[in-house]
Amino acid sequence: MRVLGLMSGTSADGVDAVLVELSGSAQYPRWKLLQSASLDYPESTRQLILDVGQGDATTASSLLDLSETITQIQAATAFKCDPEGKAQLVGCHGQTIWHRPPELMEDAPLRLGASWQMLQAPLLAQMLKRPVVSDFRAADLALGGQGAPLVPKADAALLGRTKGWRALLNLGGIANLTLIPPATGPDRRKAVRGWDCGPANSLIDLATQQFSEGKESCDKSGRLAAMGHCNERLILRWLNEPYLQKSPPKSTGRELYGRADLTRRLEEMKGHKIEDQIATLTAFSAAVVAQDLRKLGQQNHPLPIELLVAGGGSQNPTLIRELNRRCRGLRIRRSEEFRLPSQSREALVFALLAWWHQLGYPGNAPEITGAQHEAVLGVRVNPA
Repeated sequence: MRVLGLMSGTSADGVDAVLVELSGSAQYPRWKLLQSASLDYPESTRQLILDVGQGDATTASSLLDLSETITQIQAATAFKCDPEGKAQLVGCHGQTIWHRPPELMEDAPLRLGASWQMLQAPLLAQMLKRPVVSDFRAADLALGGQGAPLVPKADAALLGRTKGWRALLNLGGIANLTLIPPATGPDRRKAVRGWDCGPANSLIDLATQQFSEGKESCDKSGRLAAMGHCNERLILRWLNEPYLQKSPPKSTGRELYGRADLTRRLEEMKGHKIEDQIATLTAFSAAVVAQDLRKLGQQNHPLPIELLVAGGGSQNPTLIRELNRRCRGLRIRRSEEFRLPSQSREALVFALLAWWHQLGYPGNAPEITGAQHEAVLGVRVNPA
């Protein structure tokens, strides 16, 4: 079956699309990437997404206009990727505006999580003349889960297993980690694990935008960070913050690592050179991943034999150098070496999740999200 996957991540830089051929069993699919494409959001759209995601006041009409614009850009990316309309099904994540994980309230029942991925799915289905599966997080959230991350189970299906534990790190706005059990040995029956580690590009991007007065959206190639020196004392203190000490299942986003959080950290670095501040934020993103991997050893969990890196942050050499420096003894490789395209990997994941929906196969993993049980994810909308 040919499926089109669409993904726009926490960084809100644009939309990635893939056209993929999927066949075989749900658990061990055969897949072939046929085409891929990307479209950047116009700067005004990106800024509005970020502003709304930070809680800036706006009107209902502005939100309606924004959802329509996002849907139109999703459609334009789909047409760019699949101009001949070969896809039989579309899986679209939508644009995350806000994510609220479940919360244990004192002397009160569990407050279920909620997550808003902005999209007008019926409009997208009508524009593409194809069924669209979206709203992938809702079922897991309704079952008391985090609703995220959803990629680990799909990662394991797409990537397969090797002789030891394998880790896959996505460096988007948020860093999320997948741990895939080995193909043989006593751990082969263990479950896939995964969680959101903490910030990856979110704080770096916001700081770069602020320092450049909006002229730069990110620290391209880690240039500024490479010119600075990180403040290890601050990083060590930041690593003790509650979310970073919390055990999985856990998920996060701009509600925690957004503008307010950046303002607090910049205040702590006041008086330091801009390059040093960007270097510290970049090193911090690497340090949160390294800390989570060290915790595995403390929990008597076998360490992965390799770390595959994907996402926009994989294009930042300074961030990768920091990962190499802090994740000692771990071989770090690009996901492209294993046929998983770094830029469009998550779009591929949501194509797979849409296919799983079609097959009636559960897309979540309770061991990862904390949901009560497995569930088929997504809501299907057919063109009118």
